[in-house]
Amino acid sequence: MPASNLFQHLSRRQLIQLGLLSGVGLAGSAFGINLLAQSKNRQNVIVPPFDIPQTKDAANPAAVLRDFDYGTVTQENGRTVREFRVEARTSALQLNQSTSFVTWNLNGRVPGPTFRATQGDRIRVIFYNKAGHSHSLHFHGVHSAEMDGVKPVKHNAVQIYEFDAEPFGVHLYHCHIEPISRHVGKGLYGMFIVDPPTPRPPADEIVLIMAGYDVNDDRKNELFAFNGLPDYYMKHPIPIQQDQLIRLYVLNLIEFDPVATFHLHANMFRVYRTGRTLEPSEETDVITMGTAERHILEFSFHHTGKFMFHPHQDYIAESGCMGAFEVIANSKA
Repeated sequence: MPASNLFQHLSRRQLIQLGLLSGVGLAGSAFGINLLAQSKNRQNVIVPPFDIPQTKDAANPAAVLRDFDYGTVTQENGRTVREFRVEARTSALQLNQSTSFVTWNLNGRVPGPTFRATQGDRIRVIFYNKAGHSHSLHFHGVHSAEMDGVKPVKHNAVQIYEFDAEPFGVHLYHCHIEPISRHVGKGLYGMFIVDPPTPRPPADEIVLIMAGYDVNDDRKNELFAFNGLPDYYMKHPIPIQQDQLIRLYVLNLIEFDPVATFHLHANMFRVYRTGRTLEPSEETDVITMGTAERHILEFSFHHTGKFMFHPHQDYIAESGCMGAFEVIANSKA
């Protein structure tokens, strides 16, 4: 269900009680600000077209790849406020030809939306639980105890989380109801990017989230994936432009396995750990991440062709967490 339709069944009185109508008069005027924010890192960036196969399931890795949700932007008391509406639901996901998996998902997708803001923005997340079980949203970053997202939100209940976007970096959010490994493993997670006040250089920005699927409830993952579906980016390599700066936001959310590495073939990448620096800390071709670790990796390819990426835990890669970039040649002048 589109995010714009999530709350159409709430009455006006309920919306007012929840504070969801505040700033409505400013939403239209802020629309241009929202578009500007979305394009600030796309100047002079070439992004090759990616034919997105249509899917009826709760995962579409091609759509997740470069999709950043900047929220509905308003100005309140001189501050930028970004409002995100999130609905937890239950739906089936076809992982491969023989395996269907029941997900708990956010806005009908696994992983959930990639929320994005600038350090200092006010964040307002309106969480509506329609998934049949108690859930919550816990954001990594800095906020008050009241907004920490550890209290259960019952089925058909609404919870508003409000906090400042800080510090800048690559963060995540996930359900924090026990058993957490089960709630995260069934799809209740996503990325939260807080940009620094001074934007990073323009780049083709890509999100890759590693996750696993325990399909038989034995607390072991039988399948793994980047951005929701096993082997998707092997079947549909990610097109990138030759010599184009790539900024990869990588997150490991594999439960039950203690670590996963990320390895890029035939290249090196610069590492910005947790996205908390403006200068790289190292250059390598493989980085090790525990569960919930995340980094910014930057690189460009001079050679054209297909180049793989995957964890170097081979059983994870061979069970679905493997993909490839397809480097497209620059047009000759």
